[in-house]
Amino acid sequence: TYKARRHSTSVNSLDKSAIRFDPEDVQQAQRRTVESVMNRKRGPGAVFINVMEKLTMAGAAEALKARLTGALDGGIDGITLSAGLHTHSLRLIQDHPRFRDVQIGIIVSSARALKIFLRGARRVGRMPDYVVVEGPLAGGHLGFGEDWREHRLEDIVEDVLRMLREQALDIPVIPAGGVFTGTDAVDFLERGAGAVQVATRFTITRESGLSERAKQTYLAALEADVEVTDQSPTGYPLRMLKHSPCLGSSVKPQCEPFGYALDDRGHCSYLDAYGAAPVDSSGTKAGVKDKICLCYHFSRGKCYTCGHYVYRLKDTTNRKADGSWQLPSTEHVFRDYLFSRDHQIALPEPDAPRIQARPVV
Repeated sequence: TYKARRHSTSVNSLDKSAIRFDPEDVQQAQRRTVESVMNRKRGPGAVFINVMEKLTMAGAAEALKARLTGALDGGIDGITLSAGLHTHSLRLIQDHPRFRDVQIGIIVSSARALKIFLRGARRVGRMPDYVVVEGPLAGGHLGFGEDWREHRLEDIVEDVLRMLREQALDIPVIPAGGVFTGTDAVDFLERGAGAVQVATRFTITRESGLSERAKQTYLAALEADVEVTDQSPTGYPLRMLKHSPCLGSSVKPQCEPFGYALDDRGHCSYLDAYGAAPVDSSGTKAGVKDKICLCYHFSRGKCYTCGHYVYRLKDTTNRKADGSWQLPSTEHVFRDYLFSRDHQIALPEPDAPRIQARPVV
């Protein structure tokens, strides 16, 4: 609200060059958010935060340093560097007193990308504690181009493991993207992975923060509903459902309250797409076809990003008498990953008369 009031004069203009984030405000907001979570932490588990390099915030380096520093100040256990090569990220926080105590990892989609990051890590004498290798079937933004179908997570993981062995680096590798069953996980562990990262099956659990509408939409999705689009203003391909509410929206650019994707000149490709969209005879703006206002729609939960296997979620639970799908608990999904065999998935105990239950083939 404060930021929206401060930059209210640019609301009706496509010139957003005057919009700036105060790095001190960003740092303190990050610190307060992390402290709130860490104060509620119970037990020996660790809490990690994902920090995206592509969240440029009208001042990429300053905003990135503020977010990293705020997370460290707030007592976070670990930081995963994502959405970019992060060639300078470690340097931004190398003087922080917790720099060598906190766990730091990076998400990459190729051995080449990891090599580039490691060169910067060596310069500050701080190797990553883990590497997440995200493949082409992952949800959200992808680290691939239009050729994403030509890549396989198994091959990329093997390339990364080989490169680390050649450099005599003992860094755990964590495959991500398409690890849908416990058997998938075991396959990667037997290949030499240190762990796996899973997300899609947890998105529709009772404890997930997604809306009920989004969860039921994911559960009803077919494979034909999933697409990889270039409509993200970040420049990265984005996997999402074709009927996401954000697509074709004519929302006015929301840079004043948000503006997370603005570059150092106050520019975002959604501004161009919105400006080029026609206006009808009544003065109504047509839906923007080429880009989406990512900041606004993510804040409203209208961007249904998903992993490729979202269409398989219906095979992991029961359909209820009213046609909706039962939401499993997080514990149920976690235990199924731990104990399932031969790619089988255990359905949750039905909380209503079951119409349909599909075994995984």
